[in-house]
Amino acid sequence: MDLSTGRSIKILSVFDFDGTLTHHDSFIPFLRFAFGRRFFARRVVRLALPTLRCMRRKLTRDELKEVLIKTFLTGVDEQWVRQKAEAFCSAYWNKLMRPAGLLAVSAEVSSAAEVTICSASPAMVLQPFADRLGIKLIGTELEVKDGVLTGRITGHNCRCGQKVKRLESVYGELSDYHLRAWGDTRGDYELLAAAQDAHWRHFHPAWSKRRSPLEKLRMSAIS
Repeated sequence: MDLSTGRSIKILSVFDFDGTLTHHDSFIPFLRFAFGRRFFARRVVRLALPTLRCMRRKLTRDELKEVLIKTFLTGVDEQWVRQKAEAFCSAYWNKLMRPAGLLAVSAEVSSAAEVTICSASPAMVLQPFADRLGIKLIGTELEVKDGVLTGRITGHNCRCGQKVKRLESVYGELSDYHLRAWGDTRGDYELLAAAQDAHWRHFHPAWSKRRSPLEKLRMSAIS
């Protein structure tokens, strides 16, 4: 309850997916699973130079992501990808998901909060996971024409400030909510900064949490 207005405050609980609810990235393992190890190995060689350029900061992470999607998903049938995503979820659920993260999602759902995943990974790949969790999903959208993936994304990669913008496009002004957020990488900083209740690497082992990005921002503001 907001004492100043007398209105009940809605709770919006937002979970990053890769590395937060999961033990590690999901998209690369999905591509290996969907296309098979031999095909994956042949195609991934093409990413060596773009990856090197990204390491040298001559290519952004978003641009590298676009190269990855173009390399593997150009001209691929949309329904085939969705079927593979369902199979991947069934095969890798127990290996991929963090038990503590699953409990946290369940607790948020039970509290009657509005709960969603907000991830840079393709929504098409993560939809079966969101469905199994019984929550909503916001992710990077893959462009589809006539039922076939073009190898491009629609809009922007859903990371950093885009996470906040995408949430606002779905839920409206975030100030209308008590925002709870869970994240684990630089791509979650803006989301965590917007939250009243921010959780940095909440499900990770203690040694991997280190100082949170919000603490770093506060320290830099003081100094």
